[in-house]
Amino acid sequence: MARKRRGEHINGWVVLDKPVAMTSTRALGLVKTALNARKAGHGGTLDPMASGLLPIALGEATKTVSFIQDGAKHYAFTVRWGIATDTDDGEGAVTDQIAQRPEGYEIEAVLPRFTGIIEQMPPRYSALRVAGERAYRLARSGEDFTLRPRRVEIETLKLLRLPDPDHACFEVRCGKGTYIRSLARDLARELGTLGHVCALRRTRVGPFDREDMISLEKIQRLSHIGARQELLAEVLRPVETVLDDIPALAVSRQDAARLRLGQAVLLRNCDYPAPDGTIYVVFD
Repeated sequence: MARKRRGEHINGWVVLDKPVAMTSTRALGLVKTALNARKAGHGGTLDPMASGLLPIALGEATKTVSFIQDGAKHYAFTVRWGIATDTDDGEGAVTDQIAQRPEGYEIEAVLPRFTGIIEQMPPRYSALRVAGERAYRLARSGEDFTLRPRRVEIETLKLLRLPDPDHACFEVRCGKGTYIRSLARDLARELGTLGHVCALRRTRVGPFDREDMISLEKIQRLSHIGARQELLAEVLRPVETVLDDIPALAVSRQDAARLRLGQAVLLRNCDYPAPDGTIYVVFD
């Protein structure tokens, strides 16, 4: 006998404020359980040490995850100067230390070198696959492997403050595939020192920002007191939220039926093609 799937059909997005010291997979599971959702996925992993915006797709929203993953992301992060770790963050083992500390004007001077389209070497402790294996698993087992640089886009990178000589706080807006750990490591090297990320918080992903976030504690508290419907009304964002900025073309019901069967239709007055020529169709 086939196993009966549990949970309710809930469709939409929950914008979670993921706490520190929790994996994205764990956070996803806790939200799915609290809302009693049948199907769920997340739109972009956050490292356990990172906090902040984790978009969680429920039901039909899981079909739109690729759109949220392609959206711009905003982070606030702090670099600890003078110490390198094997993971490029505060959770790793220290691999080297140096006394050199950069001044504010020196940091400001190198930031333009890290904006625009740049080549970035991913951290060895990352989820990228190398010959079918996750890089972090190979790194943990002491395997010798090579990662390739990747082209990423950093739209803006700002120095916010210098709390003390050992730390610098930044804000960055970047595109898909950017590793903030790599950015911190490479910034330090450009400044003639070493460095790693000691604090990281994501504040925006695509159309979702910090005002949309809800804490895991609040989700669990409201679900425990039987206020799940009120909770859903408060936190659930429509599936189409992540599709608001893509080009669309409305078609008739007759043409929609043809398209669903894989048949061609004649498009008239098409004013909104995507930059790559793709046309996204909205069924009437």
